[in-house]
Amino acid sequence: MKSNAKFTPSDQYLVGPKLFTLLGSLTLVTFLVCLDTSIMGTAIPRITSEFHSLPDVGWYIGAFTLASATLQPLSGKLYTHFSTKVGNAFSLGSVTPLIVWQIVFLTFVFLFELGSLLCGVASSSAALIVGRVVAGLGASGIVNGAMTMLAGAVPMEKSPVYTGIVLGTAQMGIVAGPLIGGALTEHATWRWCTLSYVLFTSSEADVGSIAGFYMNLPIGGVAAALIAFVPVPERISKSRFTISLIREVIPDLDLFGFTLFVPSSIMLLLALQLGSGGTYAWNSSTVIGLWCGAGVCAVLFIFWENRMEDKAMLPGKLLGKRVVWTSCVYASCIITCMMTASIWMPTYFQAVRGNGPTDSGVHVLPSILSQLVVVIGTGAAVSRMGYYLPWALTGGIITAVGNGLVSTFTASTSTAVWIGYQIVMGAGRGCGMQMAIIAVQNAVPPAQYPVALASLVFFQNLSTSIAVVIANTIFAQTLTSTITRYVPSISPQAVLDAGSGASAVRALVPPEELDGMLRAYSQSLRNVFYFLVGIACLAVFASLGMGLKDIRKKSGKSEGDVVMDEICEDGKKSEEP
Repeated sequence: MKSNAKFTPSDQYLVGPKLFTLLGSLTLVTFLVCLDTSIMGTAIPRITSEFHSLPDVGWYIGAFTLASATLQPLSGKLYTHFSTKVGNAFSLGSVTPLIVWQIVFLTFVFLFELGSLLCGVASSSAALIVGRVVAGLGASGIVNGAMTMLAGAVPMEKSPVYTGIVLGTAQMGIVAGPLIGGALTEHATWRWCTLSYVLFTSSEADVGSIAGFYMNLPIGGVAAALIAFVPVPERISKSRFTISLIREVIPDLDLFGFTLFVPSSIMLLLALQLGSGGTYAWNSSTVIGLWCGAGVCAVLFIFWENRMEDKAMLPGKLLGKRVVWTSCVYASCIITCMMTASIWMPTYFQAVRGNGPTDSGVHVLPSILSQLVVVIGTGAAVSRMGYYLPWALTGGIITAVGNGLVSTFTASTSTAVWIGYQIVMGAGRGCGMQMAIIAVQNAVPPAQYPVALASLVFFQNLSTSIAVVIANTIFAQTLTSTITRYVPSISPQAVLDAGSGASAVRALVPPEELDGMLRAYSQSLRNVFYFLVGIACLAVFASLGMGLKDIRKKSGKSEGDVVMDEICEDGKKSEEP
């Protein structure tokens, strides 16, 4: 299909109340995704104890991110070929704006909420993982869609500060997640951690009723309704929605590539999971078969993608650009460090220090708050100074140092130390969090924004799903060996089955052997953060290829000042057709 998309400079950027409304609605939906990344962390130790499923820890996050990764490229294609607003795609005549829904966008949000409900009613670890898969499928189109709309709504040189506002404010979900998750897990049940998404998104929340879930208006629907009142500019012109357009677009979605990628990823994660969890030996025919199957599918996928060229799920020409592929690597490293730490920091506070879920949620706030403050500050700094590379490089270095410092935590680490080291780690992640998005937006033409951003988020989710399973493998293997050394009276499998909750860990051994148990947990966590140090160092090297570019020159400006009163301006446009 030949794309009819072309850059339309006559599109007018948003200012005043319309810009404020768009920013608010996009922040609402990205808040949900951010909440999901952190609310499970403090609940995981209790979940592993209830389901006797410590080897499944990697899947609670990995299933979500893998499912999200599988649909990321397809969501990018959808946002490329179809208007982000149904009102732009259909001829609706005099129909009231209240029913002009963003069908694609809202569908992703609905899937996300449905997955959350499935998690809340899960009766086993496997059922919980299925719910996480459904939620991940929904999340796949949320951040990409939000960033695509934002890219068309504001001038490119001002995009960093607005991206920082949306992502930074949405990351309040990361701040609230551990607190909410810990409190619900300790004083009610961990199941409310997943059902809380439905609570937050329900106007008359009777979460026990399936009918109520379908009837009540989710927060994503509220956000889409708000956007319906805002004429979000399209950076490229798009055809109206017709059946013939669907027939033309389907071949461009690369569904065959999709069917090759999914089994390859699943077999890879299964091989890591089954081998590390003790279910099968690493040299068993099952694990070896999974490795071989993953490799064959991966080779076929690469061959097919190369053959499809520009129609590929992951276009080779696009990913071949140095700025694009190095940005993908960089973003993957930073998000991997954040997501993996969000799992294992609560485990440290609960298993090693003996804190409850609520306290562990409070204790991880130093890293989250420092990340939140820095991500907003660096967005404004890039808009003013024009260069993103220094911040990307600095972010990678500080993240590596921060993870290295956290790896020294033991049962006797002082409060001042664990607070200070977490602040360093969070500041590093915040410094680099949005730099890859800024780099990619300034490296590709507007017609490629959706696919480029989808590819970026795709690699973030894919790398995270693999990394959390690898981290879980490192933890489980180290714990198995150190338990044998420090607490020989107990079976390593019994420790894995018990989970990582504070009471479960302490119930396994008599008081005189507890020090050995805590030492084994500390060393296992230390090796996980060693792994993250290596990931952060890779981010440092990747940042060097992201390009030293002054993004202010895109619009011919030599000054980088960003006028923040645009949010408060009246309906004047910054550009006239």
